[in-house]
Amino acid sequence: MMTGKRLIISALLLALVQIGFLSSIIVGRAAILRNGKEVLLKIEPVDPSDFLRGDYIILGYEISRIPATMIANIPADKLSSDDTSIVVRLKKGADGYWTPTTAWFGKAPMPAAADEADISGHVTQGWDLREEGATIAPDYGIERFYVPEGEGMAIQNDIRVRPFGIRLALASDGTAQIKALVDGDKTLFEEPLY
Repeated sequence: MMTGKRLIISALLLALVQIGFLSSIIVGRAAILRNGKEVLLKIEPVDPSDFLRGDYIILGYEISRIPATMIANIPADKLSSDDTSIVVRLKKGADGYWTPTTAWFGKAPMPAAADEADISGHVTQGWDLREEGATIAPDYGIERFYVPEGEGMAIQNDIRVRPFGIRLALASDGTAQIKALVDGDKTLFEEPLY
């Protein structure tokens, strides 16, 4: 049986471990937002399916559907995707938006050039890679953006009639964090570091 002093010390140690774990998640996200390579992606409208989790908008991007022909390292005998990671190489276009140029399952074989950036995502298994025009839909963790109460539907409707974008910060490993929602040159909402 633990004495009172040992019980207090154990409880304090457990609390410190929990605080340290949560702090590492917050600091990691803030480090990407502060130091990550900034890219701008054009948003494509997608209807939200869950209105019970607060006001948010569902975001789709050109990188939300990757043609199988764009994936550089698919073995000839591979018929479908595995539950695996994917890296998509982006390049900045003349309009300021970044678009995909090539992709790899796993890791990119070479680092991105100065005018390029890599974004990491995850592909679930079962995507058919044999069909002509086949695409896969990676999840990058940037498909939902929470907005102030009462503004989600208005923005979702506006996305259908004029171009909006998401400014991202990309870590060196391709992890993405949303920095801001932009309407043309106007920043509508910016994510705080903490």
